[in-house]
Amino acid sequence: MGVLKRFEQRLEGLVNGTFAKVFKSEVQPVEIAGALQRECDNNATIWNRDRTVVPNDFIVELSAPDFERLSPYSGQLGDELSGMVRDYAKQQRYTFMGTIKVHLEKADDLDTGLYRVRSRTLASSESQDPHARQQAARPGPAGATQGAGYPPQPSGVPPMPASPPSGARPLPRTGGPGPGAVPGAQTRRWIEINGTRHQISRSTLVLGRSTEADVRIDDPGVSRRHCEIRVGTPATVQDLGSTNGIVVDGQHTTRATLRDGSRIVVGSTTIVYRQAEG
Repeated sequence: MGVLKRFEQRLEGLVNGTFAKVFKSEVQPVEIAGALQRECDNNATIWNRDRTVVPNDFIVELSAPDFERLSPYSGQLGDELSGMVRDYAKQQRYTFMGTIKVHLEKADDLDTGLYRVRSRTLASSESQDPHARQQAARPGPAGATQGAGYPPQPSGVPPMPASPPSGARPLPRTGGPGPGAVPGAQTRRWIEINGTRHQISRSTLVLGRSTEADVRIDDPGVSRRHCEIRVGTPATVQDLGSTNGIVVDGQHTTRATLRDGSRIVVGSTTIVYRQAEG
């Protein structure tokens, strides 16, 4: 049985047939599912003979009437469409760089029954530092980076500085900093990867694909130990002999000074450096 047929059968039993009533317009779930499959095929990137990466974050744009009718079911429909994409990728031996998500959005320029699909590849990141994991669990500003396939969309909301980890003790006013302490205790520093914050709680922070890195980045274009952020006055980023190098604020480099808002690109992942006083 094909992926699309299994998808249709799952929808038939959802919410006591609610979807059958909702989708009596020209827009049918199987049409959207087929469009998502084509989006994967059209944007597949071959990394090597054993790995072909496809987008994992999808936007389905609907006309205002269709969106209003479907928005109450967007969560459940999004989950079903995500599962369909996952099944199709398994069948085609595609791989993803992060969690699969399908969102519905309203597009005022579309007529009823028409839809449009956009996609991008978002790499997941996993912090190896317990304080950073605690910080990442707190809500932060969305849209820290823009991936391929999405037009730039300004958020209009300035990012808020992250709170210090709970239980953190202030450094004493006299004497030097203790081992591993971050210089400049009054300045808080963190990085943002795909909207997730990772607190910088030590004097150095190693980023890479290895599980031994302080912040692990699941991106085939990232080396095991790709680069290192060093906290000082000013803070700097240093390439650690990576295969693909680093780009800081649009410039290829091996070492660069960081300021609040500096953008570090490793592989296909963008890292935003942040710092705030107080």
